[in-house]
Amino acid sequence: MTTTQREAEPASAIRPRLGASACLLGEPVRHNGGHSRCRFLTDGPLAEMVDWITVCPEIELGLGAPRRPVRLLTDGRLVDRDGEADHTAAFAETAERLLPGLEGLDGFVLKSRSPSCGLFGIPHYSAGPPGERTDEQPRRGRGIFAEALTAAYPSLPVEEDGRLNDPLLREHFVERVFAHARLRELLSRPWRPRDLVDFHSRHKLQILAHDPQRYRELGRIVARAGIDDREALTDRYRRVFSEAMTVRPAKGRQVNALQHVLGPLGHRLSPERRRGLVASIEDFQAGRAPLSVPVALLRHDARAENVSYLLGQTFLEPFPAALPLRHHL
Repeated sequence: MTTTQREAEPASAIRPRLGASACLLGEPVRHNGGHSRCRFLTDGPLAEMVDWITVCPEIELGLGAPRRPVRLLTDGRLVDRDGEADHTAAFAETAERLLPGLEGLDGFVLKSRSPSCGLFGIPHYSAGPPGERTDEQPRRGRGIFAEALTAAYPSLPVEEDGRLNDPLLREHFVERVFAHARLRELLSRPWRPRDLVDFHSRHKLQILAHDPQRYRELGRIVARAGIDDREALTDRYRRVFSEAMTVRPAKGRQVNALQHVLGPLGHRLSPERRRGLVASIEDFQAGRAPLSVPVALLRHDARAENVSYLLGQTFLEPFPAALPLRHHL
């Protein structure tokens, strides 16, 4: 395969490994014996593009379904809602068994409002005798499994199902998942310094759309490839890359990335075609058109002019085009 052919391949041509709370994929593991199927995960094209790894911490804990609901206490314990059973020690053993098997995931979708899996705003109640009434408001935090997962894998893209209803959050999460998968694929094989340089180059505009400062930091890390300790350099690049992708892309930075794509194309195009591209970028900037419009036009012209550098830029295809993303205003 020639260099040009390799660069022209879709940057998103990889299959992520995506974890999910089992109830979100329709498994009847909720405390009432039901499920909480998330249709974006199960009924859309994403379902066929990833390999699923499902977990229900409370089932793994041996509680069964249906079961008595559990709650978190401010002292860190996980107990039945009536306070009769304390599952804290058993959960610690379960987490120690489960978490190593989740290494190599590219993202995780957690069940919202769950004392086990909830990522945000989960009540932590005062630790008093069962049935004791208190006027103290519960503290809010993460579910016990969500806390353990994010502590064990701080670079892992994690989201909860309710927030995936927001098109911006959904797009951002999927973008992070596919970026994480590409980096995992690179670092899982015997890569050479020039492979990391190529990876960084192909992700240039995508990272700049998220976090220009960390893009420059990543460049300094890449410049040390082949000089610094390989394992330490890999860990630094993975951490900073994840931190950059965690930053939501601002429209101004996206416009800047689009203009960076237009630059190498401009002198190859007729004045009419160039004006059309400029207008599409301006429409996106003004909120009259979604990001998918200028991206599609730029990709079309880059392919027509065989500009391999641009075709390899992950900004133009951060995830498979079949996913219904980047179409919101």
